Amino acid sequence: MGWLSRLFGGSKEQKAVEVEPEEYKGYLIYAEPIAENGQYRIAGRITLGEGEEMKTHRFIRSDLLISEADAKELMLKKAQMLIDQMGESLFN
Repeated sequence: MGWLSRLFGGSKEQKAVEVEPEEYKGYLIYAEPIAENGQYRIAGRITLGEGEEMKTHRFIRSDLLISEADAKELMLKKAQMLIDQMGESLFN
């Protein structure tokens, strides 16, 4: 059945992609746009701390852009704005 699955496009394994974080005021920002119908939805996560003390805030925006690079750039700007406006209350 393996060849049938390949022939008809059965389950495709998604490989985890390592995202290099951007540091901003002690926070790490991970731009992780989501491919959607030939466009990219702004998405990512903001972390603070390390190990068991690490706090994470994930977000997905409604914004769709044609370029993955543009989606990453806009995500970084939006994440920086969130950090500036909310600080650590972002994790509550």
